[in-house]
Amino acid sequence: MRHIRARARDGFESVFGYRTDALWSAPGRVNLIGEHTDYNLGFVLPFAINRRTVAAVSLREDRIARVASAFADEIVEIDLTKISPDSVGGWAAYPFGVAWALGQHGADLLAVPGFDIFVESDVTVGAGLSSSAAIESAVALALNDLWGLELDRRTLAEVGRQAENEVVGAPTGIMDQSASLLGESDSAVFLDCRSLESRIVPLGLERDGLALLVIDTGITHAHATGGYADRRASCELGAKLLGVRSLREVAVDDLARAQVLMDDVTFRRVRHIVTENQRVLETVATLESIGARGIGGLLDASHLSMRDDFEISIPELNLAVETAVENGALGARMTGGGFGGAAIAMVSTGDLSRVQLAIDRAFFSQGFSRPDTFIVTAADGARRES
Repeated sequence: MRHIRARARDGFESVFGYRTDALWSAPGRVNLIGEHTDYNLGFVLPFAINRRTVAAVSLREDRIARVASAFADEIVEIDLTKISPDSVGGWAAYPFGVAWALGQHGADLLAVPGFDIFVESDVTVGAGLSSSAAIESAVALALNDLWGLELDRRTLAEVGRQAENEVVGAPTGIMDQSASLLGESDSAVFLDCRSLESRIVPLGLERDGLALLVIDTGITHAHATGGYADRRASCELGAKLLGVRSLREVAVDDLARAQVLMDDVTFRRVRHIVTENQRVLETVATLESIGARGIGGLLDASHLSMRDDFEISIPELNLAVETAVENGALGARMTGGGFGGAAIAMVSTGDLSRVQLAIDRAFFSQGFSRPDTFIVTAADGARRES
């Protein structure tokens, strides 16, 4: 973190011509289990990771908002009072979208001062680690502090979701922002996306001699594109056909009736959501009773459901999961929205080298680019750094 903080400070000074020591950071996240259940008002179990986005922020004396980052060449500038869902695009839609969403939650954008923001990050973009929520959460916490809004973290998670849905245009749920803002060390966040109630579930990976290996395929995805939206539309259709407000209200025992009411594709989309909700509940119960060594089969079942029923996996993700399990991983699954990104594998620490080497060899034999594999640990959520 020391190096990222320094780069954020230096980048801010280089771009804007003056120095700020006001830094906020927020982590990316890995979703242990519960994929695409969040916007269906179901259950999810993500955790914040030890890779973070840092936002160097300073208020201005006018209404101008300027943003820049280490991953884009330009400074993007707008009058704070003119930010709207239709006025911004590109990566700047994330921080500007947060400012707009804060306006929807009580900030008077006609009265608060403008700002300069420089963003630095080591959360890989497009890998399913939610680099977008890390930006949103760091900026939301910073502006909440600097504008004196006193919003709680659950509200700030809703601010980030609203920014992503209405300004960025990605139809995601609230899971990513909740993990980034509510996460705690060595723990996952068990979130009910209907009530927004959450609680911390200890993971105990180090205690159990386990590590969580991320296998980044290098194939980026984008939630604002069609595949994600199509899956959400199928879920909404399935709920409508079943006469419920969301698939959260559908139990595993209801699937026989669902199969009669809908076409095969819609049914399989519904079946993934319903069974994935049940897997989240079983994972939480298993973690709290016997620990992380008991959840491997649930991770495997989740991946099969995403591969076959929700159809959001790709050959590289399938190869990563299959190779990891064949070489000793307790369980593995793709993570994130799908159509690219990363897989995760729960591995005994003594088997890590063997699993990583086997994955490299498997990708080479299939003619795929070498994946980036690395260990993540569960970390604390968003915070002020200085």
